[in-house]
Amino acid sequence: MLREFRLTKIDDYEEYIGSEAVERIRSKAEELQNAHVAHINSTYYGGGVAELLSSLTLLMNSVGIRTGWRVIQGSPDYFSITKKMHNALNGAEINLSERKKDIYQDVVYGNAMRNHLDHDFIIVHDPQPLPIIRHYEKKGPWIWRCHLELSTPDDGLWEYLTPFIEAYDAVVLSLQAYRRKLDTPQVFIMPAIDPFSIKNRVLSENEKDERLAHYDIPSDLPLVTQISRFDRWKDPHGVIEAFKKARKEIDARLVLLGNVATDDPEGDEVYQSLLDEQSDDIIILSQQDSALVNALQCRSTVVLQKSIREGFGLTVAEAMWKGTPVIGGNCGGIRCQIEDGETGYLVDSIDEAAERIVELVRQPEKAKKMGERAKEKVKKDLLLTRLLENYLDLLNGFETRFLLEGAPKASGECD
Repeated sequence: MLREFRLTKIDDYEEYIGSEAVERIRSKAEELQNAHVAHINSTYYGGGVAELLSSLTLLMNSVGIRTGWRVIQGSPDYFSITKKMHNALNGAEINLSERKKDIYQDVVYGNAMRNHLDHDFIIVHDPQPLPIIRHYEKKGPWIWRCHLELSTPDDGLWEYLTPFIEAYDAVVLSLQAYRRKLDTPQVFIMPAIDPFSIKNRVLSENEKDERLAHYDIPSDLPLVTQISRFDRWKDPHGVIEAFKKARKEIDARLVLLGNVATDDPEGDEVYQSLLDEQSDDIIILSQQDSALVNALQCRSTVVLQKSIREGFGLTVAEAMWKGTPVIGGNCGGIRCQIEDGETGYLVDSIDEAAERIVELVRQPEKAKKMGERAKEKVKKDLLLTRLLENYLDLLNGFETRFLLEGAPKASGECD
């Protein structure tokens, strides 16, 4: 006998956002009931974009919008190049040779031939599939959604990508601070989390115990945790150094949990570079286990996201949703999630991170109150329904507001 399957419905969010917001979203979705939407990115798992799309595409379908999800296929050479582009958009340098450009565009062309995109709306995520628009006759608006921090992109790379970007009808960025000089209208929409996913739903105490025990993570000391892809921009070495400094003053244990995304060839190298730091007090794991992430975020005294560059950083919101205070790098979208001293701490150095770790471990009541305020912040601004509504406004507004009056301001915008 087949078991019954059930998608999360917009009504399930009523306990968090109220009946009026649910009805408002349902009404906006009604205007798009005949629309066919496709999202395109570079991986089904590993990193915030894939996780966001996994939930968003299902929620869009649940409100009656036919929504698909396509993933770019590519060679190791292609993903090596797009990772270099990712780094360069974050501010690193890149040697953008003609050979690299040819590989990049050839792989995207091959994907265009395999994917027949005649949808009403096409939403292309990040630089990996960006040129795919060149190989279609548009039947409706195309949107480029860039999740990266664009404060200081490499000039040469940006000049190369700009003609592709300006072929789109809209560009969606996470923050006003990432606005670039473009002819294409720009919209600013923050990402959001799914409270019903395995990573974010309520776990029983037994479920948390089981996940930690499965990976031999002891609970005899306060846990300090960072959870993110193994990426140098997440500064895992800085996290370890900050913990070592804090460990001189407190008893605690660090868990550094990450994974290696299929579109990130540098991930395993970063992971391997950390393994010599393992000890009884420093646990380094490469696992794709959403329930483990959930259990760690719940059981940790403090969670870090000590990024150097961060387009947004959904792991911050995920931990805040568990009522756990977060120490985050003072950069990018982390600033829009953490109100310094209220819902967590923003730090600019290893020493500052160490001081905040010591403070929160030594003052559990302060950490608890900070975590409670953090959860309310996520409930108010960072749940998936807000993101869905932002997209509904954008798609509904193309003929009326968007093309005639300029880009609408999204409710999730952070200045």
